[in-house]
Amino acid sequence: MGGPTIADITPMIITFNEAPNIGRCLERLTWAKRILVIDSGSTDETLAIVARYPQAVVVTRPFDTFAGQCNFGLSKVETEWVLSLDADYILAPDARAQFESVADQACAGFLAAFTYCIHGHPLRGTLYPPRVVLYRRALGTYRDEGHGHRLQIDGAIGRLSAKIEHDDRKSLSRWLASQQSYARREADYLLSAKTSELGRTDRIRRMAWPAPIFVFFYALVVKGCLFDGWPGWHYVLQRVSAEAIIALELIDRRLLRKTGS
Repeated sequence: MGGPTIADITPMIITFNEAPNIGRCLERLTWAKRILVIDSGSTDETLAIVARYPQAVVVTRPFDTFAGQCNFGLSKVETEWVLSLDADYILAPDARAQFESVADQACAGFLAAFTYCIHGHPLRGTLYPPRVVLYRRALGTYRDEGHGHRLQIDGAIGRLSAKIEHDDRKSLSRWLASQQSYARREADYLLSAKTSELGRTDRIRRMAWPAPIFVFFYALVVKGCLFDGWPGWHYVLQRVSAEAIIALELIDRRLLRKTGS
Protein backbone atom coordinates (compact mmCIF):
# COMPACT_ATOMS: atom_id res chain seq x y z
CA MET A 1 0.00 0.00 0.00
CA GLY A 2 1.80 3.10 -1.24
CA GLY A 3 1.14 6.81 -1.14
CA PRO A 4 -1.04 9.02 -3.33
CA THR A 5 -0.96 9.42 -7.09
CA ILE A 6 -2.15 12.66 -8.67
CA ALA A 7 -5.18 10.96 -10.21
CA ASP A 8 -6.28 9.75 -6.79
CA ILE A 9 -6.24 13.09 -4.91
CA THR A 10 -9.25 15.38 -4.48
CA PRO A 11 -8.54 18.86 -3.10
CA MET A 12 -11.29 19.91 -0.65
CA ILE A 13 -11.78 23.57 0.29
CA ILE A 14 -14.20 25.07 2.84
CA THR A 15 -15.40 28.53 1.78
CA PHE A 16 -17.50 31.46 2.93
CA ASN A 17 -16.99 34.82 1.22
CA GLU A 18 -13.42 34.05 0.17
CA ALA A 19 -13.27 36.21 -2.97
CA PRO A 20 -9.95 37.84 -1.94
CA ASN A 21 -8.31 34.40 -1.61
CA ILE A 22 -9.96 31.58 -3.54
CA GLY A 23 -8.56 32.39 -7.00
CA ARG A 24 -4.95 32.21 -5.83
CA CYS A 25 -5.67 28.93 -4.08
CA LEU A 26 -7.33 27.33 -7.12
CA GLU A 27 -4.62 28.53 -9.49
CA ARG A 28 -2.21 26.05 -7.88
CA LEU A 29 -4.70 23.16 -8.18
CA THR A 30 -5.17 23.01 -11.94
CA TRP A 31 -3.53 19.55 -11.97
CA ALA A 32 -6.50 18.07 -10.08
CA LYS A 33 -9.21 16.21 -11.99
CA ARG A 34 -11.84 17.28 -9.45
CA ILE A 35 -11.80 20.03 -6.81
CA LEU A 36 -14.48 19.88 -4.13
CA VAL A 37 -15.62 23.23 -2.69
CA ILE A 38 -17.89 23.09 0.35
CA ASP A 39 -19.48 26.55 0.48
CA SER A 40 -21.43 27.92 3.44
CA GLY A 41 -23.56 30.34 1.42
CA SER A 42 -21.13 32.93 0.05
CA THR A 43 -22.65 36.27 -0.98
CA ASP A 44 -19.56 37.84 -2.54
CA GLU A 45 -17.75 36.83 -5.76
CA THR A 46 -16.45 33.53 -4.38
CA LEU A 47 -18.67 31.25 -6.46
CA ALA A 48 -18.16 33.30 -9.64
CA ILE A 49 -14.40 32.88 -9.24
CA VAL A 50 -14.75 29.15 -8.57
CA ALA A 51 -16.87 28.81 -11.73
CA ARG A 52 -13.82 29.80 -13.81
CA TYR A 53 -12.25 26.43 -12.96
CA PRO A 54 -14.11 23.66 -14.83
CA GLN A 55 -12.92 20.87 -12.54
CA ALA A 56 -14.31 22.62 -9.42
CA VAL A 57 -17.55 21.21 -7.98
CA VAL A 58 -19.46 23.33 -5.46
CA VAL A 59 -21.64 21.78 -2.75
CA THR A 60 -23.52 24.24 -0.53
CA ARG A 61 -24.17 23.42 3.11
CA PRO A 62 -25.23 25.83 5.89
CA PHE A 63 -22.38 26.25 8.35
CA ASP A 64 -22.69 24.63 11.77
CA THR A 65 -19.08 23.94 12.83
CA PHE A 66 -15.77 23.56 11.01
CA ALA A 67 -15.64 19.87 11.86
CA GLY A 68 -19.20 19.45 10.61
CA GLN A 69 -18.34 21.07 7.27
CA CYS A 70 -15.19 19.01 6.83
CA ASN A 71 -16.80 15.69 7.74
CA PHE A 72 -19.63 16.45 5.33
CA GLY A 73 -17.05 17.23 2.66
CA LEU A 74 -15.32 13.90 3.23
CA SER A 75 -18.60 12.14 2.44
CA LYS A 76 -18.51 13.80 -1.00
CA VAL A 77 -14.91 12.87 -1.85
CA GLU A 78 -14.75 10.04 -4.39
CA THR A 79 -11.00 9.34 -4.38
CA GLU A 80 -8.85 7.49 -1.86
CA TRP A 81 -6.91 10.62 -0.91
CA VAL A 82 -8.11 14.09 0.08
CA LEU A 83 -6.08 17.30 0.11
CA SER A 84 -7.77 19.45 2.76
CA LEU A 85 -7.12 23.17 2.27
CA ASP A 86 -8.33 26.51 3.54
CA ALA A 87 -9.14 29.06 0.84
CA ASP A 88 -6.13 31.15 1.88
CA TYR A 89 -3.64 28.30 1.40
CA ILE A 90 -1.37 28.48 -1.64
CA LEU A 91 0.53 25.34 -2.61
CA ALA A 92 4.12 25.51 -3.79
CA PRO A 93 4.52 25.53 -7.60
CA ASP A 94 6.12 22.07 -7.37
CA ALA A 95 3.37 20.57 -5.19
CA ARG A 96 2.46 18.03 -7.85
CA ALA A 97 6.03 16.76 -7.91
CA GLN A 98 5.97 16.56 -4.11
CA PHE A 99 2.92 14.34 -4.15
CA GLU A 100 4.47 12.09 -6.75
CA SER A 101 7.69 11.86 -4.72
CA VAL A 102 5.89 10.39 -1.69
CA ALA A 103 3.86 7.89 -3.73
CA ASP A 104 5.95 4.97 -2.42
CA GLN A 105 5.40 5.83 1.27
CA ALA A 106 2.82 3.71 3.08
CA CYS A 107 1.42 6.51 5.25
CA ALA A 108 -2.10 7.43 6.32
CA GLY A 109 -1.40 11.12 5.84
CA PHE A 110 1.22 13.80 5.26
CA LEU A 111 2.02 16.84 7.37
CA ALA A 112 2.83 20.24 5.87
CA ALA A 113 4.47 23.29 7.44
CA PHE A 114 3.47 26.86 6.55
CA THR A 115 4.99 30.16 5.54
CA TYR A 116 2.75 32.91 6.90
CA CYS A 117 2.25 35.91 4.65
CA ILE A 118 0.88 39.37 5.37
CA HIS A 119 -0.49 40.98 2.20
CA GLY A 120 1.80 38.73 0.19
CA HIS A 121 4.92 39.36 2.28
CA PRO A 122 6.35 36.09 3.70
CA LEU A 123 7.39 36.24 7.35
CA ARG A 124 10.47 34.65 8.88
CA GLY A 125 8.40 32.77 11.43
CA THR A 126 4.83 32.04 12.47
CA LEU A 127 2.80 30.64 15.35
CA TYR A 128 0.71 28.75 12.82
CA PRO A 129 1.35 25.04 13.44
CA PRO A 130 2.04 22.34 10.83
CA ARG A 131 -1.02 20.28 9.97
CA VAL A 132 -1.94 17.13 8.09
CA VAL A 133 -3.33 18.31 4.77
CA LEU A 134 -3.04 15.17 2.62
CA TYR A 135 -4.53 11.93 3.95
CA ARG A 136 -6.49 8.80 3.16
CA ARG A 137 -10.16 9.74 3.24
CA ALA A 138 -11.27 6.55 5.01
CA LEU A 139 -8.75 7.04 7.83
CA GLY A 140 -9.54 10.65 8.75
CA THR A 141 -12.28 12.32 10.75
CA TYR A 142 -12.66 15.80 12.26
CA ARG A 143 -13.70 16.97 15.71
CA ASP A 144 -14.31 20.50 16.94
CA GLU A 145 -11.78 22.01 19.33
CA GLY A 146 -12.19 25.57 20.52
CA HIS A 147 -12.96 27.88 17.61
CA GLY A 148 -11.27 25.51 15.16
CA HIS A 149 -11.16 21.82 14.38
CA ARG A 150 -8.72 18.94 14.65
CA LEU A 151 -8.15 16.07 12.24
CA GLN A 152 -7.81 12.61 13.75
CA ILE A 153 -5.84 10.16 11.60
CA ASP A 154 -5.57 6.43 12.13
CA GLY A 155 -2.08 5.54 10.91
CA ALA A 156 1.47 6.72 10.28
CA ILE A 157 2.11 10.33 9.28
CA GLY A 158 4.76 11.44 6.76
CA ARG A 159 5.93 14.93 5.93
CA LEU A 160 5.81 17.02 2.75
CA SER A 161 9.04 18.85 1.97
CA ALA A 162 7.81 22.22 0.71
CA LYS A 163 5.85 24.66 2.83
CA ILE A 164 2.36 25.93 2.03
CA GLU A 165 1.82 29.70 2.04
CA HIS A 166 -0.90 30.98 4.35
CA ASP A 167 -1.90 34.31 2.80
CA ASP A 168 -5.27 35.67 3.92
CA ARG A 169 -6.14 38.84 2.00
CA LYS A 170 -9.56 39.46 3.59
CA SER A 171 -10.00 42.87 5.23
CA LEU A 172 -8.78 43.72 8.71
CA SER A 173 -12.30 44.78 9.70
CA ARG A 174 -13.61 41.32 8.87
CA TRP A 175 -10.79 39.70 10.83
CA LEU A 176 -11.58 41.85 13.88
CA ALA A 177 -15.31 41.11 13.61
CA SER A 178 -14.65 37.36 13.65
CA GLN A 179 -12.45 37.39 16.75
CA GLN A 180 -15.20 37.81 19.34
CA SER A 181 -17.11 34.75 18.15
CA TYR A 182 -13.83 32.80 17.96
CA ALA A 183 -12.98 33.93 21.50
CA ARG A 184 -16.33 32.75 22.86
CA ARG A 185 -15.87 29.27 21.40
CA GLU A 186 -12.24 29.14 22.56
CA ALA A 187 -13.27 30.13 26.09
CA ASP A 188 -15.98 27.46 26.10
CA TYR A 189 -13.36 24.87 25.22
CA LEU A 190 -10.68 26.08 27.65
CA LEU A 191 -13.05 26.26 30.62
CA SER A 192 -14.78 22.94 29.96
CA ALA A 193 -11.71 20.80 29.22
CA LYS A 194 -9.84 18.93 31.92
CA THR A 195 -6.33 20.20 32.60
CA SER A 196 -4.92 16.82 31.55
CA GLU A 197 -6.58 17.24 28.14
CA LEU A 198 -4.89 20.59 27.45
CA GLY A 199 -1.47 21.10 25.94
CA ARG A 200 1.01 23.58 27.41
CA THR A 201 -0.14 26.44 25.17
CA ASP A 202 -3.80 26.01 26.10
CA ARG A 203 -2.93 25.80 29.80
CA ILE A 204 -1.22 29.20 29.50
CA ARG A 205 -4.24 30.51 27.60
CA ARG A 206 -6.62 29.36 30.34
CA MET A 207 -4.65 31.40 32.88
CA ALA A 208 -5.68 34.40 30.71
CA TRP A 209 -3.22 37.13 31.66
CA PRO A 210 0.11 35.57 30.53
CA ALA A 211 -0.92 34.64 26.98
CA PRO A 212 -0.97 38.09 25.29
CA ILE A 213 2.33 39.05 26.93
CA PHE A 214 3.98 35.74 26.03
CA VAL A 215 2.77 35.89 22.42
CA PHE A 216 4.06 39.43 21.96
CA PHE A 217 7.66 38.56 22.87
CA TYR A 218 7.60 35.09 21.33
CA ALA A 219 6.34 36.26 17.91
CA LEU A 220 8.43 39.43 17.88
CA VAL A 221 11.76 38.04 19.08
CA VAL A 222 11.84 34.25 18.95
CA LYS A 223 10.02 33.99 15.61
CA GLY A 224 11.93 36.96 14.19
CA CYS A 225 8.98 39.15 13.20
CA LEU A 226 10.94 42.12 14.54
CA PHE A 227 13.01 41.89 11.33
CA ASP A 228 10.03 41.68 8.95
CA GLY A 229 9.16 45.38 9.01
CA TRP A 230 5.53 46.47 8.96
CA PRO A 231 4.25 43.00 7.92
CA GLY A 232 5.97 41.57 10.99
CA TRP A 233 4.44 44.17 13.28
CA HIS A 234 1.05 43.59 11.67
CA TYR A 235 1.28 39.88 12.44
CA VAL A 236 2.52 40.38 16.01
CA LEU A 237 -0.26 42.85 16.85
CA GLN A 238 -2.81 40.59 15.18
CA ARG A 239 -1.79 37.61 17.30
CA VAL A 240 -1.63 39.68 20.50
CA SER A 241 -5.09 41.10 19.78
CA ALA A 242 -6.53 37.61 19.26
CA GLU A 243 -5.04 36.36 22.54
CA ALA A 244 -6.16 39.50 24.40
CA ILE A 245 -9.78 39.03 23.27
CA ILE A 246 -9.70 35.40 24.47
CA ALA A 247 -8.19 36.54 27.78
CA LEU A 248 -10.89 39.20 28.19
CA GLU A 249 -13.58 36.60 27.54
CA LEU A 250 -12.12 34.30 30.19
CA ILE A 251 -11.65 37.06 32.78
CA ASP A 252 -15.13 38.45 32.16
CA ARG A 253 -16.71 35.04 32.77
CA ARG A 254 -14.75 34.56 35.98
CA LEU A 255 -15.79 37.98 37.28
CA LEU A 256 -19.42 37.34 36.42
CA ARG A 257 -19.30 33.98 38.16
CA LYS A 258 -17.71 35.54 41.25
CA THR A 259 -20.33 38.29 41.49
CA GLY A 260 -23.19 35.98 40.56
CA SER A 261 -24.30 38.33 37.76
